[in-house]
Amino acid sequence: MKAKVVFGVMILAASSVSLAVAGPLDQVPKVSLVAGASSATPPSGVRHVGDGAEKSSLTVTPDYIMGPEDVLEITVWKNADLSKQVQVRPDGRISLPLIGDVSAVGRTAAQLTEEISARLKSYMENPTVSILVREVNSYQIYVLGEVNAPGKYPLKSKTTLLQAITIAHGFTQVAARNKIVVFRFGKDGEGLNKIKASYDDIVLRDGSDQNIELKPGDQIVVPSETMVVLPSR
Repeated sequence: MKAKVVFGVMILAASSVSLAVAGPLDQVPKVSLVAGASSATPPSGVRHVGDGAEKSSLTVTPDYIMGPEDVLEITVWKNADLSKQVQVRPDGRISLPLIGDVSAVGRTAAQLTEEISARLKSYMENPTVSILVREVNSYQIYVLGEVNAPGKYPLKSKTTLLQAITIAHGFTQVAARNKIVVFRFGKDGEGLNKIKASYDDIVLRDGSDQNIELKPGDQIVVPSETMVVLPSR
């Protein structure tokens, strides 16, 4: 119970995310302590605070779902050796002393706090753990393969599969547009799910259900028509 109380106080201290980005990124927007102007609709788990462009900022809320590359500050009360700042790895996990790897992707800070606290009970009595989301780096998608501008793009608001293809400047001439694959982290960050989609089905047929809403960390792959598929062994 103590861990939840501490989390509730600290999570509101997360700061602003600059969203003034329109192209592929080498580095996505991060939480900072400086308020920045933003006209974009904030994604789920963050909200605008303040009035006017100069005061507008984004604050992480308790329902924020963590993703790859987010930076977390984990504090174990009265234990500096176990307290550290970590970045969520591309595989969705973080590593901590004593307990090793813990899955962070797909969870809120409160859910992660509960698991870390439970696992630390094997080593100490009544551990008090708090988690602060220091940097929000996971609100991005990857558009790869046969598109004209492959890369990493910020997920600033609700975005569908077709919108992502448009953001990446459309298909190349050799794109297998009816063999699109979206790779998505599974529940609690375990494994990758494969979602197949066909451009022609979405546009020309009743395949609107394939035009899915994208989630942070989604990897959209457009293969080539000339790609050679080797038989599995």
